[in-house]
Amino acid sequence: MPDDHAMPVLLYDGVCGICNRSVQTILRFDRRGTLRFAALDSDFARSVIERHPGLQDLDSMVFVQNPDRPDERIAVRSAAALQVLSYLGGPFRLLLAARLIPAGLRDWLYDRFAAIRYRLGGRHDTCPVPSPDVRSRFLDV
Repeated sequence: MPDDHAMPVLLYDGVCGICNRSVQTILRFDRRGTLRFAALDSDFARSVIERHPGLQDLDSMVFVQNPDRPDERIAVRSAAALQVLSYLGGPFRLLLAARLIPAGLRDWLYDRFAAIRYRLGGRHDTCPVPSPDVRSRFLDV
């Protein structure tokens, strides 16, 4: 298994029903098994936000490559979703055609969906605890 610190991390809204179902879907199709997860309100996410002040007040998924390293890179909103699709590979790569849509329009659509995500998918009172077989892939659980 690769160095834990080099494995990517997806920051997500831990109380969002759609976000949690998306994480479960990613887990089901993640052939490499190296993507890790952390809720946006976790200590890990707070440390990422401290290193990237532009993320302050951001309510979006964040894909973190090489976390806590000098070459750490982040992607937010639609770029983060595209990073997840690229990471998953296989048939998900077909959806990467969305890169042809200008980033501003992709992010506008992402923000419109994010604004109604609780109405569409519900909201948990707390971040659900992952099952024991994948718990090690969740940071700050």
